[in-house]
This record gives sequence, structure tokens and C-alpha cells, in this order.
Amino acid sequence: MSCTSLFIGHTYIDVTLLADHWPTGDEKSVASDYAVSFGGNAVTAAFACAKLGSAPDLICSMAPDWLGHMYADMAAAHGVALHTRQVRRSSLSCIMPNHGKRAIVRARDADYLNDFPRLDINGYRALHLDGHQPDAALHYARAFRQAGILTSLDGGGVRENTDELLRYIDVAVCAERMCEQMGLSPQGLLEFLQARGCRVGAVTLGERGMLWYGEDGRIRELASLGVPAERIVDTSGAGDVFHGAYVWSYLNRPELPWSEHFTFARAASAHKIQHLGNEAGLPGVEDVERAMMEFK
Repeated sequence: MSCTSLFIGHTYIDVTLLADHWPTGDEKSVASDYAVSFGGNAVTAAFACAKLGSAPDLICSMAPDWLGHMYADMAAAHGVALHTRQVRRSSLSCIMPNHGKRAIVRARDADYLNDFPRLDINGYRALHLDGHQPDAALHYARAFRQAGILTSLDGGGVRENTDELLRYIDVAVCAERMCEQMGLSPQGLLEFLQARGCRVGAVTLGERGMLWYGEDGRIRELASLGVPAERIVDTSGAGDVFHGAYVWSYLNRPELPWSEHFTFARAASAHKIQHLGNEAGLPGVEDVERAMMEFK
């Protein structure tokens, strides 16, 4: 098997529009720039891992429409091997960056027309999930955990089987939104992750960095890199790039501690936010190293 990792998520096509003013009512306005790219949490993480040099396998949704054809071409260009689950229509995200924040409107088809693909997991060294396709996520999390292969979760929010899924996750990196949904502080969520058996856990706090613990259980802070505000173009997808980058770091530098994997991923995110759209913001290894030097 040439691929060393498996990612599972739901596919979006992202249309990102950059504008100083958003119209209401019968207004019209002209965007200053736009980008069209692949989207979705674990999907974008998979493309980030591929751009860094370790193209993964990806179980994702796929529709027989023009957006689906475009997405398949994007995957082929980046060497991402697709194992698809059919839906009738492609899912679409319209993203509007605004001074370090972003507004998102989504149209989604998650009515899967067939069962998820069953793959031979021999040869894989990591699994990354975002909780979409909950049946597939739970199936593979159990299988990888039983086989002693690293499992990683993007905890962007609470989903229908999050609590059960966490029992099979080694590395859980959660968004602050999950704290709000569960009524927990960031430290309280880390304690919850520890109680579920996650040996590495983190809560991302945007420009305030990240709170995390490693295998010794000690809670640490990781500050964000100081990218100047005038260079921040589009923060959407930065977290997804972060996930893909730490999976790449684990695959290619397994002897390093998780502090190093997260430090690498932090610089990958710093590169992403300076570019419009997910594809333009994917870093190569040299881009990550440059961000480490420039913004430390």
C-alpha cells in the first residue's frame, strides 16, 4: 500500500468571496477576489497532508454532477486516492472572510445512497476523522484502535456519536465551540478527553493559541504565531490544515514528541491564513519552515 494514512469526511466545494461590503435586499456589489476549492474538515486535512508529501486515502461523499467531477479532478491533481460514498448532489459552502473571522453558508446533501467502503487497514499508520459519516467513523476508529494504529479526531463540534467515538481516539484536537456546546471550560474539556482515554488532547482557541496535554497528562499552552493582521486574508480552513499537518508530522517524524508535531502544524496554519481559499493556502514543507522562522 502506497498510502500510509486514511482520512474520513464529507466533501464540500468551497466558494470563497473577498469583499468589503455584503449586499442586502436588492443591492449589488463586486467582490475583489474569489477562490473555488475543495472543502470539508477531514477532506481539507487530507489535501494538506498530500501537499506536504504524504498523499492519503480518503473516504468521502461524491455526487454525479459537475461539482463532483471538478472535485475528482482536484483529488487526482494532488494524488489523493478517493473511496467514495454516493450522494445525489454535491455539498456547497459559500465563505465570506471578514477581518480575521469568516461567515459561512452551507448547502449539504448527507443522504448517502450506499454503505461506506470497507478497506483493508493493513499498512496504514494513522486514521483521521471529523465525525462526519458517523457509521464509517466508528467502524474504522474501532478497527484502527484494535490494531494499535494511531487514531485522530477533529472535534469541531458535538456530533451524534462523539462520546462513543472518543473512546477509540488517541489524539483529539477540539474547537472552542465544543466547549460551549458541552458547557465546559477548555481545561474541563481536556479533563473530559483524558477520562475518555485520549492520550493526547487539545482545545484550539483561535488567535489565543491552544491548550493541550501530552502523554504525561500535563496541560500546556501553545501560543499562536504572530502573523500581522494586515497579512491575514482568510482564516477558513486553517484548523483543517493544522490537522493534516500534524498527521503528516507524525507519519514522517514519529520519533518527535507531540509538542513538535503541534508546533509544525501551527506554522502550517499560519501559512494558510495568508491565502484565499483552501487550495491556495496549502503549504509545502518549505512554506512551514519559512513561517516558523518568520513569525517566531
